[in-house]
Amino acid sequence: MKIAIAGNIYKYPGGTKLENIAKKFEHLYNGIIVAAKVDNELVDLNCTVSKDSTVEFVDTTIEEGTRIYRRSLTFVFIKAVKELLPGATVTIEHSLGKGLYCEIHGYSLNNKIVSMIKKRMEEIIEKDLKIERKMLPKEEAIKLFEKEGLTEKVKLFKDTDKDKVPVYYCDGTVDFFYSPCVPSTGYLKVFDIRFYFPGIILIAPDVYNPRSLPAFVDVPKLASIFKEAEDWASILNISYVSSLNDMIKQGRGRDLILVSEAFHEKKISKIADYIASNKMIKVVLIAGPSSSGKTSFIHRLSVQLRVNGLKPFPISLDNYFVPRELTPKDEFGNYDFESIDALDLPLFNEHLIKLIQGEEVEIPIFNFKTGEREPEGRKVKLDKNQIILMEGIHGLNEKLTLQIPKDNKYKIYVSAITQLNLDEHNRISTTQTRLIRRMVRDSQFRSSDAAETINMWPMVRKGEEKWIFPYQEQADVMFNSFLPYELPVLKKYAEPLLKKVSQDNPAYSIAKEILEFLSYFLPLEDELAIPPNSIIREFIGGSCLDV
Repeated sequence: MKIAIAGNIYKYPGGTKLENIAKKFEHLYNGIIVAAKVDNELVDLNCTVSKDSTVEFVDTTIEEGTRIYRRSLTFVFIKAVKELLPGATVTIEHSLGKGLYCEIHGYSLNNKIVSMIKKRMEEIIEKDLKIERKMLPKEEAIKLFEKEGLTEKVKLFKDTDKDKVPVYYCDGTVDFFYSPCVPSTGYLKVFDIRFYFPGIILIAPDVYNPRSLPAFVDVPKLASIFKEAEDWASILNISYVSSLNDMIKQGRGRDLILVSEAFHEKKISKIADYIASNKMIKVVLIAGPSSSGKTSFIHRLSVQLRVNGLKPFPISLDNYFVPRELTPKDEFGNYDFESIDALDLPLFNEHLIKLIQGEEVEIPIFNFKTGEREPEGRKVKLDKNQIILMEGIHGLNEKLTLQIPKDNKYKIYVSAITQLNLDEHNRISTTQTRLIRRMVRDSQFRSSDAAETINMWPMVRKGEEKWIFPYQEQADVMFNSFLPYELPVLKKYAEPLLKKVSQDNPAYSIAKEILEFLSYFLPLEDELAIPPNSIIREFIGGSCLDV
């Protein structure tokens, strides 16, 4: 049997385990190898290869690898809690501060209990217990998880049309994960947990620290938005996908749309009311990661500001680029247009100050073809009730508006902060929701297929990690653009796009993972109730806003 690895051909006996092959190549990888792609099919390392194939190992230097590591670590965490705290239930909530926030129900946590859990996890990892995946008939899996008391998994399986579901076993502990885990607990030696009232933060390697731990960063403002999202989900009784599916089956999708949109409008109007009530605010800066719905948010905020008697005056940062020859370059020698130093910050701040003081300025017009400013710009002067509104990747970075007094500016962070989860132990990441949004939008309006969007996503994420997330806590307010009903709506747009990704495309494994994820949602076909100014319209079409 011939196996192609990194362009070279190796011979192995048929039925060779991928884990055994991986051990011979692990010294070539900067991260921890956690899985493999066989002919672009993502599989766990317990799988065997029985025919000529191309094999690519997945390590923790890429997001697919870190997701597998974190998922496997949560399995060990759940097992440790089950063994130490009888009757306790675990919920894997959301990412937070370079970690994963989890809660344990039935016990009041303290540092002593957290230390006990960590010690038990270390013992489980030291034993190098096997983690085995089995495809069980759906009815058998339902009975198994009914016995385990994991009701959300039971309800989730009942709604899916799958004949079989993946179930993972580890020394008497069973769980469901829709994507691979590591082959044994010994792979998970690099981890930490810390008490974060009222729950626990699990910390694992990330793509920037593939064999070590990232420093934990407390993000209290973001944590409060997650809490708000959790409370809102509880009010709607849709903390998990099974409850969302129930609403759709009961014909209550339209009600969910109306209430969700009303909540958004209420939040936006509150932000506008605050800005209008604070006469010192002259500049509003808006930033957030890709596909957060920033464009729709800005339009809707502008409307609410007008209701309050203010006239938004948009300024584009694109016109403040430095000449091309002064643009900084990245590590590959390419112009780094995302760098904050690609902007003429002294001129930008000078213009803001003059505008705030009621003076006239000549805003430059940047020519992207020539890489230079046009000889003449646009002369502007603010009217009495005008307020500057700006959106850009660096909006939250204090360096952008360093010369503007803090009392004169108001920073808004916009992101799709997802609190809805698949079940108790399978979270829905904010990043995945945004990728699905972007995939649909790119297809609808930019003639890009799903593979292009997926393959470009790592570069998008790299920019976010460098220029947006480190500054999110500098925001004065955060707006959660996630809509509880959006994934059942996006499903019907995304699935056909994902199914077109061919197996020879590098995006195939991620496309297949997202398809598996979306398969647990029932579609929400009735879109008539989605208002034309909805943030989701920015992605599916039909928006009345200039997006």
